[in-house]
Amino acid sequence: MTLWFAGLVALVPLALAAARVWAWTWGATANELDTVWPGDELSPGATAITTRAVTIDAPAEAVWAWLVQIGQDRAGFYSYTWLENLARCVMPRVERLVPEWQQRTLGEGVWLARRDRYRGQARQVVVRIDPGRVLTMASPLDWGRIVRRESSRGGTWTFIVVPLGAERTRLVARSRGPESPGLWLRLFHLAVFAPVHFIMERRMLLRIAWLAEHTTSARIAS
Repeated sequence: MTLWFAGLVALVPLALAAARVWAWTWGATANELDTVWPGDELSPGATAITTRAVTIDAPAEAVWAWLVQIGQDRAGFYSYTWLENLARCVMPRVERLVPEWQQRTLGEGVWLARRDRYRGQARQVVVRIDPGRVLTMASPLDWGRIVRRESSRGGTWTFIVVPLGAERTRLVARSRGPESPGLWLRLFHLAVFAPVHFIMERRMLLRIAWLAEHTTSARIAS
């Protein structure tokens, strides 16, 4: 029994490492993991890099139309709204395309919670946008650094829309963690942020896929 228990304990780190690799690379191909994606150049010293992806049976423009609407002040994040609202985000659940939400500009805020929550700091900023293809976000502090032609220190969050033909698309989510995090920040990231982010981002990718495939997404609601 003692040897059996010791063997089981020895397997725990291996199982955790395998689970981490699976979660951090969920849905991504070997080629996608090796690719240098648009937006990576803004955080060259980033740590804790994750690459996740999903194949969507819909045109790239349909996928982009749903993606560009993300934000608490727009359509939400197509994830677990009830979980987001436990964190006081007051996240909406909008499942239609809205014409006035189809544009994003550099420096624009993407709200993660209602503006009167968290002292108005719960937001990311658009730091790169290639309409129809790439949306990269970073913290407001990092936006200032990027404007000064410095690199992001807090990391970036990028979505890339990759056409596979006229009616099929890959949606890639690329997260790059902060430069040189301290011990406590690293532990928090591994134990809390990374698992929650995986759960929420996976749901987001799958929901965008469903919306693009099962709605007349080429026809923006009036």
